[in-house]
Amino acid sequence: MKVLKLIFKNSLRHKLRTSLTILGIAIAVIAFVLLRTVVTAWYAGVEASAADRLIVRQAVSFIFPLPYAYKDKIENISGIQTVSYANWFQGVYIDKNQFFARLAVDAETFFDVYPEFVLTKQELANFKAERNSCVVGEDIAKKYNLKIGDVMTIDGDIYPGQWEFVVRGIYKPRDKTTDATQMVFHWKYLDERMREVSPIRGGDVGWYIIKIKDPNQSASISEQIDALFKNSRAETKTETERAFQQGFVQSTSAIITAMNVLSFVIIGIIMLVLGNTMIMSARERTREYAVFKTIGFSGNHIIGLIMGESFLISAFGAALGMFLTFPIVASFQEFIPKGFFPVFEIEPITVVFAVLSALLIGIAASIFPILKALKTSIVEGFRFVG
Repeated sequence: MKVLKLIFKNSLRHKLRTSLTILGIAIAVIAFVLLRTVVTAWYAGVEASAADRLIVRQAVSFIFPLPYAYKDKIENISGIQTVSYANWFQGVYIDKNQFFARLAVDAETFFDVYPEFVLTKQELANFKAERNSCVVGEDIAKKYNLKIGDVMTIDGDIYPGQWEFVVRGIYKPRDKTTDATQMVFHWKYLDERMREVSPIRGGDVGWYIIKIKDPNQSASISEQIDALFKNSRAETKTETERAFQQGFVQSTSAIITAMNVLSFVIIGIIMLVLGNTMIMSARERTREYAVFKTIGFSGNHIIGLIMGESFLISAFGAALGMFLTFPIVASFQEFIPKGFFPVFEIEPITVVFAVLSALLIGIAASIFPILKALKTSIVEGFRFVG
């Protein structure tokens, strides 16, 4: 108990230096958790992908449409359970800073291929029955205080004009990784209005979503679909939903790699900050350690004093960092557009890794001061002037 008391007193001997070290560790822990959470959120769409869903897109680029006529041909392929489709609408809701996915979909099949979007039977029936109706995610409804029967007015950009949609459903996420920030409406409503403006703008969809009976047949079904439209005016590329999502992630791979590297560089910064403090402390106490050796303190006692102080400081820094991390991450989530990171949560493994790293660094940062103290003889310790 006396050794523990001495460790605590040593830690507080230079209150300002110790406080700044603890604060530096806390800031590093916060930055590490925030960066890792952003990386995790980036991969949330990949993790939420279903094994029994395929995405059919234009072979050249996702931005090019596919003919609506492909639907019947795809449905005839063996092993396919449901064929749905969607179209990116975009538009401006309130202002350009309000970003979330706005999609024109096949109202009859969309919620069959996405069972993780949970709607009541009545809401689904109402949505299907009304041409200009829409369904929004629970997070979007909360953010904009939307209720059933409210009208969402969207100014078109890709599809010009003013569009008014009546909210007939608010879907709930089935899983914690489910995106609850989407707004979907009838593709047929979009197609009809576009044909009124120009016949050449109708009859195309953005991509097809296919639910298959056996996920093990995804490769063979994909090959059959692509072979069906080979050498056509709009060749296709069919892939699993996971591969499709990974394609988007890979387009920003440089940013993600930089964040990954930076998050681990922060661990090195923690070690440098704490190591510097411990080296200074051990240097100042060289004569004290000589006194301890003279009165019978063993090498293990010296190790315990130095390592205990380093571990205690790192523990306080980690605790302060984790205490501040959750409200800071929550504030960050509120600041960014809701649809940019639909799932933004701190993973338990991130918390564990951050805390363990800080504590292990507390031990590692004490190694050099310990070796120095043990090598210094009693005579050299008494002669030291610092």
